[in-house]
Amino acid sequence: MPSLEALRFAFKVSRFRFWIYTGGTYVVGFALGASSLEIFFNPWYYAYLFYFFFPANLFIYGVNDLWDEETDRRNPKKDVKEVRLDISHRRSLIIIVLTVLVLSLILMLFQDWMERLLMSSFLLLSYFYSAPPLRFKGVPFLDSASNFLYIMPGIFGYYLASEELPSLLIMLGGFAHVYAMHLFSAIPDIKYDKEAGIRTGAVLLGERRSLALCAIWWSILAAIVIFLAQFHPLSFLSLTYPAFPVALLVFKDLKIERAYWLLPYVNTLLGGLLWISLVWPLIF
Repeated sequence: MPSLEALRFAFKVSRFRFWIYTGGTYVVGFALGASSLEIFFNPWYYAYLFYFFFPANLFIYGVNDLWDEETDRRNPKKDVKEVRLDISHRRSLIIIVLTVLVLSLILMLFQDWMERLLMSSFLLLSYFYSAPPLRFKGVPFLDSASNFLYIMPGIFGYYLASEELPSLLIMLGGFAHVYAMHLFSAIPDIKYDKEAGIRTGAVLLGERRSLALCAIWWSILAAIVIFLAQFHPLSFLSLTYPAFPVALLVFKDLKIERAYWLLPYVNTLLGGLLWISLVWPLIF
């Protein structure tokens, strides 16, 4: 595969519009743990910034594409928003996944034991979400819970900046968000997962009960954010999240397929506001 074509293929596999889910989490986690502006000049901050934006997503979605050929064959979004894997891509994808794994192991040589534990947890959750024998995505409720993998870069970033782990309340807020995010994103795939014999939490609950559960988890997130921000007016923007499933439950003309693709923009906007609110006091 020519180099330019290989790079284009890698970008498509990594789901460019979803980079914010790992890279953004890392950036916010680091800012939460930072006690001074000088910590941002640590070169390791930028090394992991690159890692969690691009290679980490290559690993997550590369493994996913390798083990999801059956359901992807039926899913039309693979032709429009993502890449449909065929036999000619399989060898390239295996090389990409192994390359990221080797890069991760090299980075671990320079880490302390807690950093190795956090990165190993991220890699194991990312791999076994899609791959057997555990394949979390085929186990109702564990499929959404295992998406804690998207919080691991934030915990890693927090520890890198402060040499401490974030509070349990912060981690609970992160868990509530990724649980709802995963369940919400699985709803448009209910038909295709059913046909492929994959029993996700969304398949088990059906669309409306899944939306209700999303509203509960995102309400928990909003309550934690508002409490931790001491009722700062901007913290009430977190109520945008439960508004998504509530609107879909109330207004039946709304389509979840369209709402789903708005979430990356909402996450980027609100994550950006949170990052600015954390870094601003360090500058002034």
